[in-house]
Amino acid sequence: MRPLEGLFVLDFSTLLPGPLATLLLAEAGAEVIKIEPPRGEEMRGRAPKWGRDSVGFALLNRGKRSVALDLKNADERERLQPLVKRADVIVEQFRPGVMERLGLDYDCVTKLNPAVVYCSISGYGQTGSKRGVAAHDLNYISDAGLLALSMGDLSRPILPPTLIADIAGGAYPAVVNILLALEERRRTGRGRHLDVAMAENLFPLMFWAIGHGLVAGTWPGNGAGYITGGSPRYGLYPTKDGRVLAAAPLEQKFWETFCDLIGLEDEFRDDQKSPAATKTRVAEIIATETADTWRSRFAGKDCCCSIVANLGDALTDPHYTARGVFDHVLTNAEGAAMLALPVPLDPAFRAAPAAAIAAPALGADNKTYVA
Repeated sequence: MRPLEGLFVLDFSTLLPGPLATLLLAEAGAEVIKIEPPRGEEMRGRAPKWGRDSVGFALLNRGKRSVALDLKNADERERLQPLVKRADVIVEQFRPGVMERLGLDYDCVTKLNPAVVYCSISGYGQTGSKRGVAAHDLNYISDAGLLALSMGDLSRPILPPTLIADIAGGAYPAVVNILLALEERRRTGRGRHLDVAMAENLFPLMFWAIGHGLVAGTWPGNGAGYITGGSPRYGLYPTKDGRVLAAAPLEQKFWETFCDLIGLEDEFRDDQKSPAATKTRVAEIIATETADTWRSRFAGKDCCCSIVANLGDALTDPHYTARGVFDHVLTNAEGAAMLALPVPLDPAFRAAPAAAIAAPALGADNKTYVA
């Protein structure tokens, strides 16, 4: 039996933060009902398609149920009342004020279901001067100061490779707080309104920069921090054949091994004298050999170095394969199958890997839940 079996969740969210949060709940056994507009949530139409819907939708909504209703229609909303009364958890991701206009805000819902755990995910929170500001992930990491720590050469700024605020600031904090609220409800019988603000939840990711600024009195600049490019001990170095070495020999013992393996001259080994000079010399040396040469040289040595893998290679890495990371299966209505999205749950909390589980067709469960 999975740990969240018997938990009933109404999911009003779209795109990434809320759907990923409820995916984790569903993978752990919760019954998740996705409430969608009659045309379907926006993610269904994104490219690339995998069968009738986007592959992104399929990955994020595996194992859920779909109920399609026009929430702007009072009669349609009335059909939701039995589900609202039954819900253990409600997740919504509209801008503050939208659920209130629909009569589905926390105050209204608790009149029907005082024990519900109601999780609101938004960019800037339910209160404050920015509560109604339209924004996306890039804006959140910008406003929180995270992007300023590392965004590449200003002549060609680099975008982050993932949606940091949506996932680390939205989806994961939502799950943590939902589980805490459920434990609190178990002890007190009371529900709670959770205000998950993606932008402010980014601050824990910058603990090192915050500590440095508060104590040293200067804030790390773009690419100047210890782990954002200011140290030769933590960086990316192109190889002779166009690959990249990820070198992270931070501790002295690792740094000494690294220096020996690449043949770094004595004058550059004390990187406190001139970090920039040492970094330049390391880059010059790494550029003289191919990725395979460096991979072989570092193999079996404790120096925290690896060659940057492309995603296709990572998905076939024997280490992850042996650990069963890609064993779970996602299927669709056309009978196609692919690996399910790996999630940060202990494998014991999920369904058996052999179970082929699909994302729901739009409105496929209306008859079951709102007939």
